[in-house]
Amino acid sequence: MYTTSSATAFEQLAQSLTPRYGLGEALSIARIVLEDAFGEKKPSGRLLSSEENDRFGQIKQRLISGEPVQYVLGEADFFGLKFCVNPAVLIPRQETEELVAWVLEYLRACGIASPVVLDIGLGSGCIALALKRKRKEIQLFGLEKSAAALAVAEENARRLVGETSTQFFLADIFDPVTATFFPPLDVIVSNPPYIPAHERSRVPEHVQAHEPEEALFVEGDDPLLFYRAIARFAQQKLQPGGRLFFECNEFNAAAVAPLLQEMGFTQIELRKDLSGADRMVGAAWG
Repeated sequence: MYTTSSATAFEQLAQSLTPRYGLGEALSIARIVLEDAFGEKKPSGRLLSSEENDRFGQIKQRLISGEPVQYVLGEADFFGLKFCVNPAVLIPRQETEELVAWVLEYLRACGIASPVVLDIGLGSGCIALALKRKRKEIQLFGLEKSAAALAVAEENARRLVGETSTQFFLADIFDPVTATFFPPLDVIVSNPPYIPAHERSRVPEHVQAHEPEEALFVEGDDPLLFYRAIARFAQQKLQPGGRLFFECNEFNAAAVAPLLQEMGFTQIELRKDLSGADRMVGAAWG
């Protein structure tokens, strides 16, 4: 049976993906495949086994079709951790790591011995579990509307922090009963859906084709729908002086700050991501 070296496989994959992603992104994807699927940090002359060769062919075809490499491999890197992912959850983004870093910055400064933290819209659980890995004393809660996404978050919790150290709930932020599930909170963090239908064209085709619509798009044309609902929830559940942290769409982040001000939040701060786009909003309650 024909086999090839890892270096040749790497070159073939990068060449095949360049028309879709451009050379830089294609090389990045090929490196991820080489390391995560075949255990090599750089291409070499080692011949792939027949099983590896077959697997490489399957991976290559799925990637050429436009399927994200994280779904093909079943895992994604985030904040130095590997998370299980599938099409039920968004692929963790680098920008969201900056939101986690901001929450950790606040937790270091606030001096609360065992802060109670809730992640609304868990998805893979990347935000919540990255926080828990860095601050084991956190009392961690999570809320997720999708049963399929919640299953992914629970699997990641088992792998990364131990399932007994988290309390995740299947619930809807728009249901008034949901607030009764949680104790008074010190921190609420969320990366909610924020893309209105009329901005769908801004989203890359491969994202629309493979990632869950309900985690990306807002029904109707109100991009602040979830921000408003989560802020109302925060009014009920945050301790005095507690903090609310949001990831935002760079096209409407500036609108989130006045919304929170109108709702009685203070110490409102808008932060940019590493690319200079308005991406995060933090605010205090009470």
